[in-house]
Amino acid sequence: MQTISLQARLAPARPPFLLLALSCVGLGLALAWRVAGPAHTFWLDALGALIGGVAAHVAVNALNEYVDFRSGLDLLTQRTPFSGGSGALPAHPQLARYALFMGAAAAALTVFIGGLFMWVHPERLPLLLPIGLLGLTLVVSYTPWITRMPTLCLVAPGLGFGPVMVLGTLVALTGQMSWQAIALSAIPFFLTNNLLLLNQFPDVEADRQVGRRTAPMVWGLRVSTQVIGLQWGMAGLVLAGLLVGGQMPGPSGFWWSVLVVLFLGLSRVWRDLWRHAQAPASPVPPGMAVNVALTVGFPWVIAAGVLWG
Repeated sequence: MQTISLQARLAPARPPFLLLALSCVGLGLALAWRVAGPAHTFWLDALGALIGGVAAHVAVNALNEYVDFRSGLDLLTQRTPFSGGSGALPAHPQLARYALFMGAAAAALTVFIGGLFMWVHPERLPLLLPIGLLGLTLVVSYTPWITRMPTLCLVAPGLGFGPVMVLGTLVALTGQMSWQAIALSAIPFFLTNNLLLLNQFPDVEADRQVGRRTAPMVWGLRVSTQVIGLQWGMAGLVLAGLLVGGQMPGPSGFWWSVLVVLFLGLSRVWRDLWRHAQAPASPVPPGMAVNVALTVGFPWVIAAGVLWG
């Protein structure tokens, strides 16, 4: 009987990718800290929000692994360090039901924590309930249904990690929302959309064979690359708009420097992507590592600036 390692059992959760949930919840926590300060319940609520956010990410990852294995997609996909799944279920098919249980249990934990927040703080229910329902809908429906609708597939990841996680954390801890927080949640919205969009580039043919309809498949690599540039630009414009409006805490010189560095770096990455879209030299597009680092790291940069200010 084959022995299955702990690493293989944890693989359907995709632990390295959970850093994205930590960074988006971290931004929400920084915003909540500015509103609530070091109240005696803050750290307990913060821990609950953090566990709930990570559990939601585990749920969508594990369910994605299960559905992709059952559809046969895992056997068709060219796996990269940033896309194509963990490979745990093709290597250990007996873990399929385990991955399904992991996803369902993580989703149930998320619902429990959200319900607990609404029970302990009923005054927050009118804002928190719609955010929670949207998040749960995205978790359950992303792989089986949303991936068959290119426009919704484009924006669903950003909705989950931007408004749902950032604003959900803020509302869960404070019961409040602000235009500044909504604008800041738009930055991980655009970045996370691009993260999943670029990761779909190597999977076009494999996705086609199992009935998916992603943006690169339907719109082509050129249009999808233009969308990536547009969304990077929109994230920069949101930050610039907040700076011009005096809505960003901390030294403005720091933030303008960040914007300049991002523009110079991402313009080069986008140029390489455009060349790839016109004449793909390999199935794996350039800039995937930069895209991941930006999406995971930038919410932390904003959180640090919020706390600094």
